[in-house]
Amino acid sequence: MQIVDPNGPASGSSGGIVGALAPHVPENWNAKKAFQLESLLMAGAFWAEVEAESGVRSGYARSGRIQPITDAQSLQLAQQRTQTAKELWAEKATWQITEQAPAKWAPVSATGCYIHDTLSGVIHPRKACASLVAALQSRGVIIEAEAPIKAPTLLATGVAGLKEMSEQHNRSVGSGVKGQAALLRYDAQGLPQIFGNGLHIVPHADGTVAVGSTSERLFDVPDQTDEKLDALVSDARTLVPALIDAPLIERWAAARPRARSRAPMLGALPHKPNHYVANGGFKIGFGMAPKIAEVMVDLILEGRDNIPAGFRVEDNL
Repeated sequence: MQIVDPNGPASGSSGGIVGALAPHVPENWNAKKAFQLESLLMAGAFWAEVEAESGVRSGYARSGRIQPITDAQSLQLAQQRTQTAKELWAEKATWQITEQAPAKWAPVSATGCYIHDTLSGVIHPRKACASLVAALQSRGVIIEAEAPIKAPTLLATGVAGLKEMSEQHNRSVGSGVKGQAALLRYDAQGLPQIFGNGLHIVPHADGTVAVGSTSERLFDVPDQTDEKLDALVSDARTLVPALIDAPLIERWAAARPRARSRAPMLGALPHKPNHYVANGGFKIGFGMAPKIAEVMVDLILEGRDNIPAGFRVEDNL
């Protein structure tokens, strides 16, 4: 088996620093949310197996998430979702309202209340890719920058792949959305990630905290940071006072693949036998990865098509 990656593994958006594995809200249930729930629940065993094979830590932990509740209307909505989470997540995870947050890690909350869910997890994208590469190599997979492509072929080609498909079909199949993120030196390992004011604040096991990300549809240079990231970091320090003096140690930017449907784009490539696509995992790619791997293996190796409606390649063409 071979992997051909011209720029090397994790050279694009998959080599990022944030890694918030967070679920959609537990309401208005659909195939996308059900798929994501199953994948998030699979993540612990999936990444444990990868780490056992590779001997390299992925940074995965199901450490939960805290969200500050900003006003009375949001509090009422959060209370309603406490009940729908019980129905939709069953006993596999909880969504609760609390007035408690970890000491020295509490975000500012106008109501003094927080949502705490136990389904969310974190991963270090760059380290997870390194762990996955080492696991594959230990099983004899060859990873090359350039080589003849053999069938069957899975095209997980990100933004470049969406651009190529758009050109082939004379319409937008998807595009890149730039994200900027920052890494701060602050040891909050094991504590829940925080989500508020559109920001993901993610503690990693190496004593850093990631802050991200912007979502920029229009941009000139995909891998260059600017004042938008400065504003994001400032907002994070305001939201979480513990980070006020935390040194900024890395600035990061890349374009992430967003399929036209906004769902992952999976399945056989029309008019090209033995070619398959896994693309478009905008913002939720790592959280969806275990389940995407399962359904693509089923399709390519066993001929079983378990891809949900709305995730198919043809839904974007």
